[in-house]
This record gives sequence, structure tokens and C-alpha cells, in this order.
Amino acid sequence: MSRRANGEGSKPVKRKDGRWAVSLRYIDPDGLAKRSTVYGKTAKEAREKAEEARRRVKRSQPPKDSRVVLGAFVEEWVASTLAVSDRKASTKAMYATLARKHVVDSDLGRSALDRVTPRKVEAWVADLRKKGLSESTVRSTYTVLRAVLDTAVRDRALGENPAAVVRRPKVTTKEANYLTVDEVETVLDAAEGSRYAPLFRLLVNTGMRRGEALALRWSDVDLTNRTLRVRGTLAREHGQLVVTEPKTAKSKRTLFLTDESVEVLHAMRERQRVERAEAGSMWVETGFVFTTEFGQPSDPRNALRAFKAATSRAGIAGAGLHTLRHSAASVLLAKGVPLKVVSEILGHSSTAITGDVYGHVSPDVAAEAMRTLSTALSA
Repeated sequence: MSRRANGEGSKPVKRKDGRWAVSLRYIDPDGLAKRSTVYGKTAKEAREKAEEARRRVKRSQPPKDSRVVLGAFVEEWVASTLAVSDRKASTKAMYATLARKHVVDSDLGRSALDRVTPRKVEAWVADLRKKGLSESTVRSTYTVLRAVLDTAVRDRALGENPAAVVRRPKVTTKEANYLTVDEVETVLDAAEGSRYAPLFRLLVNTGMRRGEALALRWSDVDLTNRTLRVRGTLAREHGQLVVTEPKTAKSKRTLFLTDESVEVLHAMRERQRVERAEAGSMWVETGFVFTTEFGQPSDPRNALRAFKAATSRAGIAGAGLHTLRHSAASVLLAKGVPLKVVSEILGHSSTAITGDVYGHVSPDVAAEAMRTLSTALSA
């Protein structure tokens, strides 16, 4: 008898349980000889399933999808694929939480991989929305599921990713909340006396993110040439304050310092000189610009608490430290600074993001623009 070709199956055989079975021998993409068996209620059904299995083998896919439960596969993904990825530690922690809370603990998560279909993924997304989760959380959780199923395809547990054909949940872009120039001064005045007042002034004068400013080291600052380099972001991970890579590739940037910013940084250097002398042997030299009284990096949470206290004294509600960044961007745009320049100052990955987040235009600026248009047309 001649040897059967790759993917060729046996003739349907009726089993004792009444089902019909067809066995296939094939060589997987790694060159290993494998066997797979498909079943049907009738000989015809078994042959049809065998034919589909052959087509999948020819596409270098597994002859049939795995019956491993999705939730179990997710747990393995968290412990292996996610753990060794080059994502930030904070992102890994967030993805692991989303995976366990919204994928493993769901009807979809209790389904076998071969039962996960695009329609079931869509129903799962609808359930996430019914729970009242934010748009960004729904999209992030979908991103996690898609990454998990991509791994299943890579590992040949699935032939195709059923989530890949499901439209990615959208997030409605909201314009950033910002303060007027007068409100900024009111808040900064209310913060005077706080250890974090210099940080607030630097943020609003540079448009930096909180973590970027707190990650600054004196080696990043050139007061002679009035520049500073943004090279990282300070955040708390696993209970420790660490400097990680910036949010985007374009977040690494050089900023030019205004007179106000130079004054702030000179004051910070002098304050550190005094505190270093007072702390004596208890001082820890870390090189950070913003530190505790003993030289350790400042905690972002403490900075936020201090800012909230200042806004409360100023009678301004709903403002956070990011509001200072938004306020700086709004002033730049209102003064006619080109969108591309503002985008580079803020470290956005594209001008589209800048335009979406800072699409607002003050009534005065809009009115002046219309007057300019009218003058030009009537000239």
C-alpha cells in the first residue's frame, strides 16, 4: 500500500459509541509527524470535517482548534507571554488584572478555545459595556483578549484569531479640561509654602507630565543654555518609585526654559544645598531635581495631594496636576503657536492627538478669527 500524503486521512470508521471517525496524519510546520482524529454523527459529516482539517493543514494551521478552556489559557499567557514581554511593569500589571477580572471571570472565559467565535467576542464586549465600564477600560480589555488569542494562533492552538475580525471598541476623545491664566495664578498663589509649589510652576511653564518632571535629574538640566531633557517618567511600581521609559518615543525631547523655569530650578538647587547640609549623613544623593528633605525622589501621589489642597483653597474644583499641562497647551494654541510645535513640546506621538485633546478655542480667540476672516474678504 502506498504511503498517504501529508494531511490525507483514513476512511471513515464507525466507533462503538455510534460516531464516525477519520484519522489524519500530517507533518506540522516544525517538521514533526502528528496525528489528529475528527468525528461526526455520520460518515459524511466525518469526511467533511476531515476535508476541512486537510485545508487547515495546507494553510499551516492546526487541523482543529484546541479545546483548552480560554480562562486557563489566559492564566498561562499572563505567567509566560505577558511576563516576558517588553511592556512596562505597570502595563503588565494592568493587563493581568483586566485579563483575570474581565476575561477569565466571564462566560467567554469559561468557553473552550474552539468555541470562541467573533459573535461571542462581540457579546462579551457588549457585556463589558453593560457592567458600566469606561470606554477606555473596554478597549484595553479587548486589546488584552486579542493579544491572548494572537498567542493561541502562534502556538497553533487556534487557526485564526476570532477577535481580529471584531471592530475594536472606540473611545470618544474628550477635550482636556484647562484653567485660564488667572485661575492658574490663583492656584499657584494658593500653593505657596507647599513643598511642591516649584513643581507646579515648572509644570505649567513647560507642559511636562507630572512623572516626567519628577524623573528629572540635575544631569538633565542645563541652566547655562536654558534647556532640559525629558528622558523618563517616575512612577510607583510594586511599591517602589522607579524611572521608566517615557510614554511614547517622542516623549523623549529637549525643552527650552523660560525665565520663570530657570528661576524655579535655581531655587530648587539652593533648597537642596540647604537640606543636604541639614540632613548630614541621612542625605541620600539620588541626583533628582525634586526630592524629599533627605534626597529621595518625591512621590507623585504626595504631589497630587498637595495640588488638590491648593485647588481646594483656591475654590477651583475638578483640576488635577495634568490640568496644568493642559493649561500650558491651551495658552500656546490660543497665542497662535503652530499645532506641530505644541505637539513637540508636549511630547505627543502625533499632531492628531494634540488636535483631538486640545480642540477647544476660547470665545475671544474664535471671535478674533472671524473678524480676521471678515476683514480679509472685504478688503
